[in-house]
Amino acid sequence: MKIITTHLHADFDCLASMVAARKLYPDAQLVFPGSQEKNVREYLAQTDFQVSYRKLKNLSFGSVRQVIIVDASTKKRVGALARLVEKDGVKVHLYDHHVSAKIDIPHELAVIRERGSTVTIFCELLRERGVSLTKAEATLMAMGLYEDTGSLTFSSVCPADFDAARWLLEQGADLNAVSVSILRELTSLQIEMLNRLIKNLDYEQVGSVTVAYSTASTPRYIGDLAVIANKLMDAETLSALFVLVRMGDRISLIARSRVEGVDVGQVTAKMGGGGHPSAASATIKDITLPQAAALLKRSLKETLEHSMNAKEMMIERVIAVQPGFTIAQAKKLMTRFDIGGAPALDNGKVVGLITMQIIEKAIYLQMEDKPVSDFMINEFSTVAPDTPFQKVEELILGKRQKLAPVVDPSTGKMTGIISRGIVLNKLYGDSLFKPPLKGAGGYQIRHPQSKNVEGLIKELMPESILKLFELVAKVADENGYTAYVVGGFTRDLLLRTRSVDVDIVIEGDGVDFARKLAEKVKGRVHPHKKFKTAIVIMPDGFKLDVATARIEYYAHPAALPTVETSAIRNDLFRRDFSINAMAIRLNGAKANTLIDYFGGQADLKTHSLRVLHNLSFVEDPTRAYRAVRFEHRYGFTMGKQTISLLKNAVRQQLFNRLSGERLFSELEMILKERHPAGAVSRMKQLGLLKFIHPDLVFDSIAERLMDQCEDFLAWHNLAFPARSASKWKVYLMALFDRLEKINISEENMISASAAQIIQKIATNLKQANSVIQQLSQSASAPPSLLYRLFSPLSDEALIFLAAKSQNEETRQAVTRFFLSLKNTKPHICGADILKLGVPPSKKVGAILEAVMNAQLDGEIKTKDEAQDMARKVINEIKGEL
Repeated sequence: MKIITTHLHADFDCLASMVAARKLYPDAQLVFPGSQEKNVREYLAQTDFQVSYRKLKNLSFGSVRQVIIVDASTKKRVGALARLVEKDGVKVHLYDHHVSAKIDIPHELAVIRERGSTVTIFCELLRERGVSLTKAEATLMAMGLYEDTGSLTFSSVCPADFDAARWLLEQGADLNAVSVSILRELTSLQIEMLNRLIKNLDYEQVGSVTVAYSTASTPRYIGDLAVIANKLMDAETLSALFVLVRMGDRISLIARSRVEGVDVGQVTAKMGGGGHPSAASATIKDITLPQAAALLKRSLKETLEHSMNAKEMMIERVIAVQPGFTIAQAKKLMTRFDIGGAPALDNGKVVGLITMQIIEKAIYLQMEDKPVSDFMINEFSTVAPDTPFQKVEELILGKRQKLAPVVDPSTGKMTGIISRGIVLNKLYGDSLFKPPLKGAGGYQIRHPQSKNVEGLIKELMPESILKLFELVAKVADENGYTAYVVGGFTRDLLLRTRSVDVDIVIEGDGVDFARKLAEKVKGRVHPHKKFKTAIVIMPDGFKLDVATARIEYYAHPAALPTVETSAIRNDLFRRDFSINAMAIRLNGAKANTLIDYFGGQADLKTHSLRVLHNLSFVEDPTRAYRAVRFEHRYGFTMGKQTISLLKNAVRQQLFNRLSGERLFSELEMILKERHPAGAVSRMKQLGLLKFIHPDLVFDSIAERLMDQCEDFLAWHNLAFPARSASKWKVYLMALFDRLEKINISEENMISASAAQIIQKIATNLKQANSVIQQLSQSASAPPSLLYRLFSPLSDEALIFLAAKSQNEETRQAVTRFFLSLKNTKPHICGADILKLGVPPSKKVGAILEAVMNAQLDGEIKTKDEAQDMARKVINEIKGEL
């Protein structure tokens, strides 16, 4: 028997999470270990949604083989069920959002995530597995989410909670029903208690934090003290509140916080309770109310005594550089004082940050004479002197900003700086270990959160990809390798877009793995040993790219990289943007785990495009064109820092060092995007067009021409799906149309290696413009003339011709040519002419052309008529034969 349970005094988050858990454990029964809060009891009594559950007194502990616990992870919170979870043979699965709780329940599985509610965790799990909800289930889960997050206003709320709310609305959640259920009107007893607590309200200054607390006693039981505490918080506009109320022989402690500097979960844990940073509670026995108040103050001091503000932590005498310093000067200064980073100051104000890592890489790339302003970090956050330590910790460790300038808000000038070392020393002292967010049986090292995307893969990917991943995982396991799918596949998966562009990265020997995989499937392999990559060609023709996890370095700006074997983290760091620097592990104990070291998920959510380091465009300037392409494709926006670095690369004209082949390839990919005129316009705005050709003009006329090309391309590809035109070549003609000369030998021209393509584009462009000129001088061209003019042109040139021409008759002529004239087959051929007694010569072609013109113009309709026409022509030129 399986049961799903929760903590004592269950609220809506408990009930909703239990119902959600049953979607994952459909054969389990719901069991409450104690009572429910009043509004939950009322809901269960009045709702039409049938929530079946068993009472604890009717449960036979001996028949239970698995316990699923939601919204709790400690024995004291599950009451009598604590005996059950300790029994041999009982499997326990935990789902909780109280990450600071010290887990003391033996368990097989623990899903503990820092979220505003446990419902949010189940929303994530259900979405990953592709499980849908009924309207009633979605509404109940929304009640749990909104109640536990204060309608998404508590400081414990994170982006995942908003995502969960959105998903629940998509599943049909009724917000009207939610607001009715979680809205609680106070009873007369509760109003009386609220007034008493307001009257007894007092304040305690602990470090830089002001905490409110109040005490009261009553001989009668008053339910929903949490509601009273919330009303008190709102009425008095409090940031942190602790309420102690004696009822009978016990004291109830309710704690609420709206500031990150006060973690009420930690405070109540010292008093035998628990919860999360913004909401917690405890039940205290065997002491008086004054003793409980004294214990609370002591717990507050012990918990918050380390809280200091930025002014108390900062270094006042700061070694700084100036934006105009060269990289070499900055290194000399920072080496002299043995510092790893420094602010860049302009008249006392911080305009950027520079690190030794950036400096050393710039020097390695021979940029030591360039100013610091070209490479400094100019997208950064500052703190004020009174900023609490917790905010500084989040900035330095959470957001990975190595230095936090302390700035006076009144003057805007820097008064000091806080380094990562200061924060680590404050947090960890000599141990360099931090108490965990969760752990069993004591403190452990904190581990980063991970995300399993198995459900998402199964939901979006075809069966062929699922089988491929299983095969890759099997071969990797058999040979001791770790396999990842990386890059665009992972990005598109998180964007919920189906992609079969699969790139596999192997920690180990990628070429050896490729050979063994090809052996397994009886496929073929094409290795590239220099770059440690290979292509596996499956029996069905599918091509799989395999690479060795590697690190790259560049001998000089815009050079091709030198490659060395490395681990997955370094392999991802060499990539262009954070959204492309994610991977999914395919084998081992952590199979289907998303790997995201550089904030790619967050950038996907905010539609941001961000390079991974400040020399990214120096190492590979083609990334600038890819940035434009990804901005355009996904509707993303480059971050301030990325834009600054790109503009710096343009100023230094690093693109002139690129091989024409690489530049031409990036342009081709941009023109293959949907509606590429927008991307070309963005290239012009960023100064990138001139590196394609110095005389390129892209104005409203050129943009309109590209849009017209798009219209005709859409028509052609719809009318003739079997011979779709190459749209990027049409757009390239539109882009090159106003160039006086397309010279492939010019230094700034695209590519000598692409000469054949360019020459063909140039020829077609010249022919198309010539035809436009001829047709503009002809009032009404017969079909034979159209055939003669249009036949030498490619489909792309004809589409461009129709798009550019302002003459409607010309456009109709192109349409007619495609629909009927282009595929006209002559009634007779050269052999037929020879049979009529004409000797082999150029005259045969002339006779055929005359007959074909008559056929196109409708003068002849059958083969006999064509032969008669041929005889007539032969008689007319008999003297010339």
